[in-house]
Amino acid sequence: MVSTIFVGLVDLVSGVRLWPVWTALAREDIDDQHRRTTLGPVWLTINYLMFAGTFIFVIHPSNTEQGSIYAPYAAIGLMIWFYLMDNINQAVTLFAREESYIKGTRLPLSVYIMRLGMQALIRAVYTLTGCLAIVLISGFFPTFGWLWSVLAILVILATIPAAIILLAMLGTFFPDSQFIISNLMRVGMFLTPIFWIYTPGEGGARGMLYYWNPFTYYINLVREPILSGAPHISDAMTCIAISAFAWILALYLLGRLRHEVVFAL
Repeated sequence: MVSTIFVGLVDLVSGVRLWPVWTALAREDIDDQHRRTTLGPVWLTINYLMFAGTFIFVIHPSNTEQGSIYAPYAAIGLMIWFYLMDNINQAVTLFAREESYIKGTRLPLSVYIMRLGMQALIRAVYTLTGCLAIVLISGFFPTFGWLWSVLAILVILATIPAAIILLAMLGTFFPDSQFIISNLMRVGMFLTPIFWIYTPGEGGARGMLYYWNPFTYYINLVREPILSGAPHISDAMTCIAISAFAWILALYLLGRLRHEVVFAL
């Protein structure tokens, strides 16, 4: 198993070293998607603001305590969710979309993985500008506590390639998974504490959804330092554990199946 993980790591390192290739391809993809528009990728910011603004206006709680933090609470939750959803939905069909390149070149599979990750990151930057606008307008200004949120974002960024590998392998060898995953992500937005606020000690179905949903911990890891000044240690430990397990499994599958992907397409 260790040798297989090492093979996967070699593929990953080889792909990362080709960063000029996948960064250029990612930028070209974004430019192509908005080539004929007047505002270009700025539409990503506008779309986010319209979506987040609608949710905040419609669902804003009447409770004074919750209402005072609701706008940044929902804005940050939606920003992280959109970034995760973008990567997850695109990852399942990644190798199928890149079939011609995979069959026609000898590039490491990790090049396509990093290309997708960079595309999603570029889109997320435009979303982030809209999110910051909502947070600042709501009266939450930068403090040293925000540095914890920066570290949390880095944890998410470091985990994304592993998630892409896992889902790309799943989509390649089980094509029906693209429909399963897309439906789960649609429903998951309402089952994750993005725009609903969990009350500590609350039991029942909502309590189970809060504690057993892995997305909860990644969103909280970014959101809590901005709202309260510091992260919860339990959130950080849970995210690190999930990320470490994801990377071990991802590298194993990459080392084990990288030569079989071309025959499964």
